Amino acid sequence: MTPTIAVVDDDRNLLTSVTIALESEGFDVRAHGDAVEGLQDILSCPPDLAILDIKMPRMDGLEVLRRLRRQSDVPVIFLTSMDQEADELEGLRHGADDYVSKPFSLRLLIERIRAVMRRNMPPGGAMAGADGAEEAEPALVRGGLVLDTGRHACTWNGEQVILTVTEFLLLKALALRPGHVKSRNQLMDAAYDDQTYVDDRTIDSHIKRIRKKFRAVDSAFAHIDTLYGVGYKFTEG
Repeated sequence: MTPTIAVVDDDRNLLTSVTIALESEGFDVRAHGDAVEGLQDILSCPPDLAILDIKMPRMDGLEVLRRLRRQSDVPVIFLTSMDQEADELEGLRHGADDYVSKPFSLRLLIERIRAVMRRNMPPGGAMAGADGAEEAEPALVRGGLVLDTGRHACTWNGEQVILTVTEFLLLKALALRPGHVKSRNQLMDAAYDDQTYVDDRTIDSHIKRIRKKFRAVDSAFAHIDTLYGVGYKFTEG
């Protein structure tokens, strides 16, 4: 069966572009520009996954999630702005499966959707869609770091570290070759497609947040080094 995705966002341009991108990848899409209408649709006919904007009139995405979780465990991805970390954390505590920060590339959103859907599949299941079932990629292990690309899961010394898709791809780019410096341009290429413009400060902000998340589980974490004027590197030691 073709997976169905409900998208709820009051930005009509974003709603249209996301709908077109998802349909081109073989998903059925139910798009809603109103949060109340979207909630009613999701509850009456649960999709395989829901994408919710946080900041919406009438009812914000967090309230939609709270009401949804009283009756449904449908996977939810939040769309957030870079300055909404408190909302992101509250959303995860209330049962969101992931969040994607704006601005984002459609390619990365689709990858994140597939990762969340794989994570919620029953054992032995296969995800339908344009590309069918995907062959699992071996986990990347670097000392205490384990990156499971197939599930977009990250652990440090056995402790889970919740990363956005962009943070995951940046960390993976660094961890693939420990000790080798990656320039900001190289990191941009690893995490964004050609249709998304980001500047150096965006990469710096992501790295700062990655460090913060790792230090939340290990206060001594110091394995992402900054080489000022050059870039970043991951060290295993």
